[in-house]
Parts: sequence; C-alpha cells; structure tokens
Amino acid sequence: MKGFFRAILDAWSGNSPSAQRMDVHDLHAALQSNPDLVVVDVRTAVEYAAGHVPNAINVPLARINNAPELAELTDQTVHLICLSGARSGRAQGFLASNPFTTINITGGTSAWRRAGYPLVE
Repeated sequence: MKGFFRAILDAWSGNSPSAQRMDVHDLHAALQSNPDLVVVDVRTAVEYAAGHVPNAINVPLARINNAPELAELTDQTVHLICLSGARSGRAQGFLASNPFTTINITGGTSAWRRAGYPLVE
C-alpha cells in the first residue's frame, strides 16, 4: 500500500523513476566548474527575492509552460529548483513534453541553505 501512495505522490509532483535528479551538493559542484549552468527557480517572485541560488533565473511554476525566457534554453540542460523539490518536480513533468533536458534539484533551496551554500537576495 505504501508503494501505491508513493506512486500517486510521484505522479502528482511530476517525479517519475526515469526523471533526472541531482542533490544540492552536486549542483554546487557543477556551478563551481560551470558558472553558466542554467538554473531555473520555479518559486514565486517573492520567494525568489528572499534568496535564490546564484545565477538562477526566476520562472514561477504558474508560467512554466508559457515562459519566453525558456524558449532560448531548449539546447541546454535546465536545472529546476524550488523550495523543497516538489514544484520543480512538477515543472519537470510539464517540460517533459517539450524539447528540454531537465534535472530536478532534490531538497531545493531549503537543502541548499542547510548545506551552508550562499544565496543571493
């Protein structure tokens, strides 16, 4: 029964066994070696302004399917982040039918903050 509920939660959040994920430590290392890495923060503008991963652009989940900022990113891997990983997982699900390669950052900015990595305000 527990597996059933996990499957429902994964489907609702956009997570699937085949969805690509990365933790904040791997994201931090990737940003250190490639500062031009594409990170899209899908939280609201208010949440984003309160602190976000360096170089992340803000495209709130409500606009993810209609965001002109994303049109130029189809040839790049898009790292999706939110507060905990749930909204970015949903964004990953929404973008799956588009020509994007996406990676959901598990734990989100909460895990980033707990790890002691810098946030930009």
